[in-house]
Amino acid sequence: MVICEQVRDGVVGQPAATLTALALVAAGVLVLAGRHPASPRLRVGYGLLVAAAGVGSVIQHGPHPPWQAYAHDLPLAAVLGFVAADAAADLAGRRGRAYRWLRPASSAGAAAALAPLVAVGPAAATVAQAGLAAVAVGLSLWRARVRPGLRRTLLTALAVLAAGALAGTLGDRTGLCRPDSLLQGHAVWHLLAAVALWRLAPAVGSVAAPAGRSPADRAAVPA
Repeated sequence: MVICEQVRDGVVGQPAATLTALALVAAGVLVLAGRHPASPRLRVGYGLLVAAAGVGSVIQHGPHPPWQAYAHDLPLAAVLGFVAADAAADLAGRRGRAYRWLRPASSAGAAAALAPLVAVGPAAATVAQAGLAAVAVGLSLWRARVRPGLRRTLLTALAVLAAGALAGTLGDRTGLCRPDSLLQGHAVWHLLAAVALWRLAPAVGSVAAPAGRSPADRAAVPA
């Protein structure tokens, strides 16, 4: 991944990006420590994936070893696969233990599918990640439309994520790029992405109740 911030010599090649990547680790820890109505197992899995994405980002922007692209891209793909599968399970009304495999399987599948593209090069991996993100965002928007009880959570998370993506794009790919500055668009992206993923946590594992239940019961049913 090529970003605006200048790469410096030493263990921390891009200080702003490395430091703010720790926000993703913190978001994962907060998800793990939080209490939400969803399945505890799914919450733990989601929190670990978010934290892993942060660790991978620290590895990429900090010491930047030869395998840094795998460390960064595969956990991110797993998070996107999880979010997409979680929304799809809710929209399909998939409840119970028989469908708990859906989120981890989608996470593993997304990461496995991305691995050969990472080997091809950053352009191929970036396109694939954009496709995964589009699917996850699209399903989450659809979920927000049909699930009023989750609408505020989902739309807030997506709005923060969109703001972060805009900041990252403007800071890295326009005349706003200042390689020597500590104020970096990509660093802002890390911070807002962490907030968005943390904000999404209360919706993880929630699925619509069967027809016939009360409106309160339909608001959120653990998977």
